[in-house]
Amino acid sequence: MFRLISALSRSQKAYVFIAVDLALIPLALLFTYTLQSLPTTPVETLIQTAPVQPYLMAAAAGLSLWLGLPHIQLNAYEGHAVGMTAVLALLLAGASALLTEVSGIALPPGTHVMFGISYFLFLVAARVVLYQVVLAIYRRAQPRRRVLIYGAGTTGTQLAQALKAHDRIDPVAFVDDNTSLQGMVLMGLPVFPPARISEIVKARDISRVLLAMPSQSQPKQAQIIKRLQTMGLEVQALPSFAQLIGEEALVDKLTPVAPQNFLGRAARRVALEADCDSYAGRAVLVSGAGGSIGSELCRQILNCRPAKLVLYELSELALYLVHQELEQLAEDTGIEVVPVLGSVTDPRQVRKVLTDHGVQVVLHAAAYKHVPLVEANPLAGLANNVFGTQTLAREAAALGVERFILISSDKAVRPTNVMGASKRLAELVVQDLATRYASTIFAMVRFGNVLGSSGSVVPLFQDQISRGGPVTVTDPRVKRYFMTISEAVQLVLKAGSEARGSEVFVLDMGEPVPIMQLARQVIQRAGYTVRDADNPDGDIEIEIIGLRPGEKLEEELTLSRDLIGTRHQKIFCAQEAKLSEIEVAALLRGLREALAASDESAARQVILRWVEGYSVWDDNRKTS
Repeated sequence: MFRLISALSRSQKAYVFIAVDLALIPLALLFTYTLQSLPTTPVETLIQTAPVQPYLMAAAAGLSLWLGLPHIQLNAYEGHAVGMTAVLALLLAGASALLTEVSGIALPPGTHVMFGISYFLFLVAARVVLYQVVLAIYRRAQPRRRVLIYGAGTTGTQLAQALKAHDRIDPVAFVDDNTSLQGMVLMGLPVFPPARISEIVKARDISRVLLAMPSQSQPKQAQIIKRLQTMGLEVQALPSFAQLIGEEALVDKLTPVAPQNFLGRAARRVALEADCDSYAGRAVLVSGAGGSIGSELCRQILNCRPAKLVLYELSELALYLVHQELEQLAEDTGIEVVPVLGSVTDPRQVRKVLTDHGVQVVLHAAAYKHVPLVEANPLAGLANNVFGTQTLAREAAALGVERFILISSDKAVRPTNVMGASKRLAELVVQDLATRYASTIFAMVRFGNVLGSSGSVVPLFQDQISRGGPVTVTDPRVKRYFMTISEAVQLVLKAGSEARGSEVFVLDMGEPVPIMQLARQVIQRAGYTVRDADNPDGDIEIEIIGLRPGEKLEEELTLSRDLIGTRHQKIFCAQEAKLSEIEVAALLRGLREALAASDESAARQVILRWVEGYSVWDDNRKTS
């Protein structure tokens, strides 16, 4: 039967409706005659009016087609269609009175009125019965998904009403946090408390939950969804009416956070102006060009009009994306943008790239920078950050590159982690090369955390908020210096231009920002409230998880705290001790031997010996 119904075309289904409507005419007439007090029996009266019935049927068919009733689908037979049915019945009652009068058949006027009413009721009843029959056939022939509706409010009940007529979905019950609704029956469905979800799912063979709580805050919805998904349920959320009509975006409420809002100070604007001369018309190489800092370096260098910009990157995807962007920016400028896929630890490739492209300025931003990852993989971090820097800097010096600028970090100062130690070792290597190669100007730029960079804290908080929280903070006492990406890059380019050799440049970054304060700001600027002891009904909770391996409560910018001013009032030069050429050779030899032996303990001993202020992180710091 299902195949037969499915095979019918739209016009064939219309013929079926017309045939049913015509077959109901004699039945409606017989029903009418039964109700009326007539001199003959109902059957005799029906036989008496038989000559006019074909004309009545023809009129019914024509009027039905004119009104469009046969083309109205069963699942769309509602208010308007019922009105058209009433018009058809009214017109057919008039036709009946006219035809019997012309034929000389004497019937009371009330008979035709009753016929119109009876025919109208028969037509409506027939559509309802047909719909239920077809729906039953479809339901029997096709598998139905049993769903639970979370939310028994207005949206939930409207959803249940709509799904009652669906041929593939079968709503089974409601779940609602409102205790006043629990235990009630709405739209024929029982309302249960959320605590019974697991029991209901098993008992009623439910595989999907429809979340009908659009007015609930996004984090709370995310928390509910997360809890349901852990039960192995598929969850779908229903948008609000405001979203459906376009007054509210069908996306997460979370809005981008302007980085300068979290600095705790005014953002610095370091105008390059004449400093662009150090890059204009030159071949500039940026290592780590696909990273947050590297890509911004490339964008700002393009404004200085170099002759060539070489993008050196290990990640194929990152290189592809930054090259696509920069090629468009450099269009019609005459600047050649060259993508190079490779590692800075490969001396032969580094030498070839520098030679083939006649590189005159190197900005070295390639590094493993995520503290926990490098702490878990110390040998890889040291190999890339230390020996990658040594290889690129040594080859640049040997080929007479004009400037080599190392991007360093505040974590290099008295580090408690391998990442910070690797950056300090890289600084020592560059300082050593600066004393031995007068033809190349070497300098280092050291700054704090960069807001908005990959893996930084603000995008992490935003991601946690979008998933309903909690926002995780390692320790309520943790503070960090912050910069915008634009500030950091302006500093690097400015310092690179001002460098005369072997300097460690730092920026006046104001006071460090408490991470707990930052977490609260990100939550509030996303439009939510913090859930804590003072506000137990808030949206997002802040969870303290303890310091991660290698993490400090506060970072420093210099070892000696002795800073010398430069031509720019917010850029300073740190006076720090250097190692001799022999000492640098010894540390590199010891580190190379540790890497060759895959000996993490030996590598840490090299760091302990040569990195001033380095202290090994231990679990006691979590509670100290």
